[in-house]
Amino acid sequence: MEKFTVTPRFCETDALGHINNTSYFIYLEEARIKFFQSLGYSMNLDDWKFILASTKCDFVNQGHFNQKLSVSTYISKIGNKSFHLEHEICCEETKQMIATGNAIIVFFNFKEQRSEVLPELFKEQLERHLVVK
Repeated sequence: MEKFTVTPRFCETDALGHINNTSYFIYLEEARIKFFQSLGYSMNLDDWKFILASTKCDFVNQGHFNQKLSVSTYISKIGNKSFHLEHEICCEETKQMIATGNAIIVFFNFKEQRSEVLPELFKEQLERHLVVK
């Protein structure tokens, strides 16, 4: 499981004083990038192998400006050509769940514009982050 901390900025809140729903997708994107980097993948777009097929976020409790949030990322499913990333966003101080999210990532060949089978070595890397609940 990979984890990082984010502190919501004032501009990420809305008129009601809580984190705007679109901001959570930015946190989830950052979590995906950090996850790929933890596996040794750089952000070199000339050799990028992944495409986002689906993403979702469930808002469990309100988050606020300047609240320290912990974003955890893990794998919940590994398929032949894709895998599922799960995210949990919690208040670092209270441990209260703020939001959960997930993403389906497809291993993709951009030159040929088609999905490809996950390489065995990559599957092994993913399995080290597999959490079945």
